[in-house]
Amino acid sequence: MASRGSLAGPRVLMRRLREVMAESLGAQERLDEIVTQIAANMVTEVCSVYVLRADGMLELYATRGLNPDAVHKVTLNVGRGLVGLIATSGRPLNLPDSQKHPAFAYLPETGEEIYHSFLGVPIMRAGRTLGVLVVQNRSYRTYLDEELEALETTAMVLAEMFAAGEIEDLATPGADLDLNRPVQLTGAAFAEDIGLGHVVLHEPRVVVTQMIAEDTDHELKRLDAAMASLRLSVDDLLARGAEAGHGEHREILEAYRMFAQDRGWTRRLREAVENGLTAEAAVEKVQSDTRLRVGRQADAFLRDRLHDFDDLANRLLRELIGRPHGPLDGELPEDAIIVARTMGAAELLDYDRERLRGLVLEEGAPTSHVAIIARALDIACVGQVEDVVSLAETGDPIIVDGETGLVHLRPPSDIETAYADKVRFQARRQEQYLQIRDEPAVTRDGVDFELLMNAGLLMDLPHLEESGAAGIGLFRTELQFMVVSSFPRQNEQQAYYEQVLEAANGKPVTFRSLDVGGDKVLPYLRSQAEENPAMGWRAIRLGLDRPALLKTQVRALLKATAGRELRLMFPMVTEVGEFERARAIVERERAHLARHGHAAAETVRLGAMVEVPALLWQLDELFAKVDFLSVGSNDLMQFMMASDRGNTRLATRFDPLSPAFLRALRKIADKGLEHGKPVTLCGEIAGRPLEALALAGIGYRALSMSPAAIGPVKTMLRALELGPLSERLATLIDEGVSASDVRTELRAFAEAQRIPV
Repeated sequence: MASRGSLAGPRVLMRRLREVMAESLGAQERLDEIVTQIAANMVTEVCSVYVLRADGMLELYATRGLNPDAVHKVTLNVGRGLVGLIATSGRPLNLPDSQKHPAFAYLPETGEEIYHSFLGVPIMRAGRTLGVLVVQNRSYRTYLDEELEALETTAMVLAEMFAAGEIEDLATPGADLDLNRPVQLTGAAFAEDIGLGHVVLHEPRVVVTQMIAEDTDHELKRLDAAMASLRLSVDDLLARGAEAGHGEHREILEAYRMFAQDRGWTRRLREAVENGLTAEAAVEKVQSDTRLRVGRQADAFLRDRLHDFDDLANRLLRELIGRPHGPLDGELPEDAIIVARTMGAAELLDYDRERLRGLVLEEGAPTSHVAIIARALDIACVGQVEDVVSLAETGDPIIVDGETGLVHLRPPSDIETAYADKVRFQARRQEQYLQIRDEPAVTRDGVDFELLMNAGLLMDLPHLEESGAAGIGLFRTELQFMVVSSFPRQNEQQAYYEQVLEAANGKPVTFRSLDVGGDKVLPYLRSQAEENPAMGWRAIRLGLDRPALLKTQVRALLKATAGRELRLMFPMVTEVGEFERARAIVERERAHLARHGHAAAETVRLGAMVEVPALLWQLDELFAKVDFLSVGSNDLMQFMMASDRGNTRLATRFDPLSPAFLRALRKIADKGLEHGKPVTLCGEIAGRPLEALALAGIGYRALSMSPAAIGPVKTMLRALELGPLSERLATLIDEGVSASDVRTELRAFAEAQRIPV
């Protein structure tokens, strides 16, 4: 047997593998030649490839040195033997005497009992184990670090070969590869719809097709140039503000910069290239090594940093191939389901909305703005789906169940059939809602309700007629600003608002003034990085500090509503004085238009949104100034509970049916009744029948929600006798029971009264 010193080296192995990959060979022939070349290069008597199947078995696909008749016949469970241990742990094993290891399992069919030294590495791609690559010798020896490096590099080449589908034809019937197995994932339901379609990764992984370098010096130069460009791009993002363009938080960008400047990362990348990989393959390999070290850590902080490192590596790959960051135009299928780790509201609006069927996020919360936009677009949305980005590939079939929070990746035919039936059932149920579209929203004991819809895009407006909504209770004007590349001029805004009013066809429309900040970023509006953007310079605060923005919008609204009524409300009001300043701007603009002979709104009704808890102690003063109030329950809940609506760890911790929150909401409704001023609630809870039942019980008579929610809420109200509910709910709230008790009691009440919730 050759000595250790006769190791030809990774670069020679890579060159020989490149030649093998270039030959016109069948899949089995190519695998057989690869294991032969590895064995010869590393001077080992055995080299074997095991592939993970969908049934959780590892199957021997190729070998040099073991019994060739064992190929495609020998299998072992994941977790059994040394090979199974590597597949489970995702970590290499380097043993001078494998038979003394407690996990050793003897497989007589292979003839491996005469071999002692053992080196095995996982075949991984994007954090997923696809198989195991093993070399063995009769002698007792510990393999060198450079041999481990060579084997890991070769495993990555095999992973790309597997992912490209080159070995699928080798699978025996009923033994599909794990790469293609169906996966059911559980998350949190954000938008109650069902989406059937195909995966589009929001930040698609760069597919590395050329793994082995032809000119190492050229690859090193490419790597250095891409690293320099990456560092400049991260520095530029920081210089322009942490929220500019992509919505990353500043601390993430700081982590990016730290990683991009890390000499250890650069050194490992260069070593991988010097061992024979292309620059792109080097990035893949180093990132795979990083996942092995960090991915199974218990420390949540380290796992989060791994996500950051993944993002940065993806950016570097894009720099290498000259592909821009973010989604590309013209690549969406007709039934696109966007899969992302996280996403800002503006980023979702970058996609062709006619092709969107759903959204799946690893992070997020039901009240995050991207979830609200998903509901506005009427697409299914599920968040907090762990590892979905690494498990999915662009083009995979996928089903998103926004009712249960389930995501079915590569679903089997029976699941597809079941969901197709479910979609047809929903269509029939929508037909039932259409039958009561023109019926009044009135309870069995004669209490009238006004059901309004939320909107923000022209494509929303046909739903006004379809849903039977009484009007638009919240028109989010900022969405017009988020879908364009520059600030809309006054005449453009005016034309847009005129279209909205025409589409409303005489039904009332309540416009909300520009509400940007937090995760709603305008790429052309420079802003300072903030530690807590949700509680920072946003909404009316920005409008009052930059009055030109507010004046332009107010003037456009006044002219668009010429001869009609303008209903305008201001978001994020904290003090009555802020509303007065905003009202003064409206009055000045109205006077200006009158002086210059411009037609303007015939009547103007101004309101404020109750989102900041401080207003709860200024309601008398506020009602004396406003024409109406609207409760933004999403933000009010967030601020009352000190619970970031975008924080996945807190997304389900606090319940809007908690007595504390219901008392606050009841106080607003009671004060509105006392002052004779209308109050509307336009948060997400308005569109959920059980929560809407509670809102009706504490005094709300006007609710604004997504168009799809109007039918279910109206059906609930028409089956309700309000008197007994109000009495029971008042007792529950005043007793101070838990939120779960309130839910239980409400469900019991609804069931007893046969009220669909």
